[in-house]
Amino acid sequence: MHPKSAAIIAAARACVGTRFRAQGRLPGVGLDCVGVALVAARAAGAGGFDLPAYALSGDNEARLDAVLARRCTEVAVAEPGDLLVVAPATGRRHLAVVTDAGLVHAHAGLARVVEAPADPAWVTIAAWRLPEGN
Repeated sequence: MHPKSAAIIAAARACVGTRFRAQGRLPGVGLDCVGVALVAARAAGAGGFDLPAYALSGDNEARLDAVLARRCTEVAVAEPGDLLVVAPATGRRHLAVVTDAGLVHAHAGLARVVEAPADPAWVTIAAWRLPEGN
């Protein structure tokens, strides 16, 4: 486990129960999966980490990949505290924070942030380690 993972997981878990809100960036008020990832990035000390407002589908996949590649390190095997990019359906992307119990992510269908095992139907696209400070 990498050094900042406990802080990242604690910050992500503090979001659990927050209502789902597209483009939401405020813990306790409303978050989408990008919002959860930004909370995790702040916990890692990744100042200046920013993912612009967008939908995780269509031509935005390349934008997501580019931002993550600039700020994070791609890893072959995700560990607790890493970000996971998954495809819940063809042409869609979703971000989640890996924990020892599964994933923390904004679940649109349940209308809130949850921690749960990964959905076996999801395809893992990439795993990213957040930077530790600037």
